[in-house]
Amino acid sequence: MLPFDTLIIIDKTLSLSAYQQIANQILTLIKNGVVKSGSCLPGTRELARMVVVHRKTIIAAYNELSAQGWITVIPRKGFFVVANLPEVRPQQWVQQKAGFAYESSMPSPFYKVNQYGASTSVNDPRLHELIIDDGHPDMRLAPMDLLNREYRSRLKKVQTFKRVSATLAAGSLNLREIMVSHMAQTRGLQAQVSNIMMTHGAQMSIYIAASLLLKPGDNVIVGEPGYFVANQVFEYLGAKVIRIPVDQDGINTDFIATTCQKLNIRMLYLIPHHHHPTTVTLSPQRRMRILELAEEYNFTIVEDDYDYDFHYSSSPYLPLAAGNHHNRVVYIGSFSKSLSTSIRIGFMIASADFIAHAIHIRRLIDLKGDHIMEDSLAALIENGDITRYLKKNNKIYKERRDHLIKMLDTYLNSIISYEKPDGGMAIWIKFDPNYPIEQISLKAAKQGLYMNNGKLFDNNGTSYNAMRFGFASLTLPEITKAIQIISSCLVTIQ
Repeated sequence: MLPFDTLIIIDKTLSLSAYQQIANQILTLIKNGVVKSGSCLPGTRELARMVVVHRKTIIAAYNELSAQGWITVIPRKGFFVVANLPEVRPQQWVQQKAGFAYESSMPSPFYKVNQYGASTSVNDPRLHELIIDDGHPDMRLAPMDLLNREYRSRLKKVQTFKRVSATLAAGSLNLREIMVSHMAQTRGLQAQVSNIMMTHGAQMSIYIAASLLLKPGDNVIVGEPGYFVANQVFEYLGAKVIRIPVDQDGINTDFIATTCQKLNIRMLYLIPHHHHPTTVTLSPQRRMRILELAEEYNFTIVEDDYDYDFHYSSSPYLPLAAGNHHNRVVYIGSFSKSLSTSIRIGFMIASADFIAHAIHIRRLIDLKGDHIMEDSLAALIENGDITRYLKKNNKIYKERRDHLIKMLDTYLNSIISYEKPDGGMAIWIKFDPNYPIEQISLKAAKQGLYMNNGKLFDNNGTSYNAMRFGFASLTLPEITKAIQIISSCLVTIQ
């Protein structure tokens, strides 16, 4: 007889009744082939003794399994697993864990996504005391108290729930109305409510826009090096990604023109304010040239302006969407980068007909966002809290950028090169080829520092041996400690 006293374990901390736990575990043993089709189960008294429960509990469990059709009762003989179940080979016995029924591979085929820079390394950011991110805001500075105040206020109002139940996938009407004036005042962008759709961050906006613009085989131009996650979206949709070099003035427009003469370009993905990953700003001349090329060759520009709010020297260039673009620009932004990555609120601005179709795509993957949070954010924009917060954080992030530059020059000057960004939340740092960043990241991990190994930015055999050092989320002492750890790792690499 099988050792049911060890195979069936009752967890008294669960809300599930004992008989249901027993029935479920016997069912699992049957499905896994441990208890075979047609075999006899222990009598109710015997199993009750083994599991240490009342006999009535076992009777209830057997009745449950019988009602489900897994076992049958033969008078004066006992309880038997039904004989017509498909044969299942017993699984190798392992300690049962949550979700143990799922193994590592699915037997039936499915479409796989190209995982840029994927690594099996144990260098997991969650395991480290200090993390150098890609360029995120400091969550410790986020105005969560103000947002929570507005959120709680709306939760107490019955009218809020009536509005939420009737809301549209386009997002909070209140926030979109506020966005009309906010975009005009901060970015010179003229739009109406019908031109705006709220999303769960810039990445959702990119996916929806690309879904409307691209079909398999279409050509899309991106910068190289570029934002690997956006490139992944385009490739997943079946588009051919055409990579154009990025220099100190942004993406090379001469190369774009040459490419347009040879290929039918459907879309240009652009990050003009602070290109990802290099942080360079697209020059005014190239901005104008890109708009000319879009008109000449009839392609759409998807302008990703994820960190427009942070600039430290002078006022930033206005977005391409603020100019005369003849409805050829889809403008994407995010409050997640301005406030906190945990606040998933982004937006898309485009022609009214494009937004109408984008809303239909949004409904397929997400019926509507967090409209209470969106209304709360609208209140903070309207009363000036967001403007004050951004002004304060610009000063803090500028100080952190300058401190990082000081530390780089002090500890790593001889083996790195970088350009001082005029805004944003990260610095693009290139290491000497004799100091592979992949080795540095592994050694830094042993000292409690997580840093990207740079593989995310490599493409087609090209290794930049570079990383984005996100300074905004780190305090001055944390920046100092991170650079000191990196510096100490270099000694053993020489």
